[in-house]
Amino acid sequence: MSRPGHHLAAALALALAGALLAAGCGSAAPTARGGAAQATPLAPPLNTSLVTAAGSWAVTVMGGSAAQHNNFWQLFVRPAGSTRWTLVTPPGTADNGGLVLADGGGPALITGLRPSQDLTYTPLAVTGDAGQAWSSAGPLDAALANVPDALAAAPAGGQLIALLADGTTELAGPGYASWSTLASRRSLASTPAGRHCRPQNLTATAFSPSGVPLLAGTCGRPGTAGIFAARDGTWQAAGPQLPAALARQDITVLRLIRTATSNVALLAAGAGPATRVLAAWSADSGSRWALSPPFRLNGAQLTATSFGPGGVCAIVLNGNRGQAIGGPGGAWRSLPPLPRGTATLTPDTGGGFDALAVHSTKLAVWHLAAGSPAWDTTQTITVPIQFGSSG
Repeated sequence: MSRPGHHLAAALALALAGALLAAGCGSAAPTARGGAAQATPLAPPLNTSLVTAAGSWAVTVMGGSAAQHNNFWQLFVRPAGSTRWTLVTPPGTADNGGLVLADGGGPALITGLRPSQDLTYTPLAVTGDAGQAWSSAGPLDAALANVPDALAAAPAGGQLIALLADGTTELAGPGYASWSTLASRRSLASTPAGRHCRPQNLTATAFSPSGVPLLAGTCGRPGTAGIFAARDGTWQAAGPQLPAALARQDITVLRLIRTATSNVALLAAGAGPATRVLAAWSADSGSRWALSPPFRLNGAQLTATSFGPGGVCAIVLNGNRGQAIGGPGGAWRSLPPLPRGTATLTPDTGGGFDALAVHSTKLAVWHLAAGSPAWDTTQTITVPIQFGSSG
């Protein structure tokens, strides 16, 4: 893979020059192209939602059997100021491998379509009008990692970070036509912050609201949250200080995203039935974090993670269960039993939620008003899926 990085913005190039980029050349041994990211104690699912200036976006898989290539990932948008959802999946490319989103700032959204079957590269599609029209960018000549935060766009300047399936990260400038190696697990481990963390894998990438590149993963040192910021030509520790009760627990960063004013992370502490989930918020690239109380999964399976206005976090668990937290200073609360088939939750600005429930080719939208004890169905969308078209 040879992609020069001559068109990177000068400020970012200076910030990551020298030791950082040189270390990035010593990447970890790659997995097969198109393969899954390295295993984590609790893998973050691709079902998700996020909020941008254009509105709320939701990703979920529909159709049928993945073994028969009848699973098709779909993208829906609820434009800002609207209560109605619309199907806006980028056309023209097989999406059996999954969709990954990046907030491009303002109305822009970048979508990466993970390779599947015979596809060996990652097509990139960009929209600036809430999905009404898409244009091609890139593409990235590699497979994105199978995690929801494998793609991150800077809030200004046009840079894009991609976390690949082989564990390396690459950086592109405006237009995303030219890519260069940013870091790998091995190069990260060679820094002072990495030697303290002993990174096992990378699970997410992001930019801070001020444009600082961030990486996240799982640390081999118990009690350490593996979030790193690119500063002064190297990677510096930027994760939250965890409470003493978690000092002996393995910590995985499940999610890391940028909002308009902060970064929000979702952490998993421990493994198995005793795994606990925490949310964390930072307004300044990691020097100060607010931590949520831990929520114990008690053996439940995490099936979706979502973010909303004001730092709201929501998770979907098997058994039609959902938990949400309203931002810094809040506490996890149980939502009323979710509608059958709920694939992801989307918080709204009024304190309510939309549940997007999948039934083969039909998407049912249910709404939970703030303070309401029950969900109300509001919309049904039929998705035109051509079964057998990817076989």
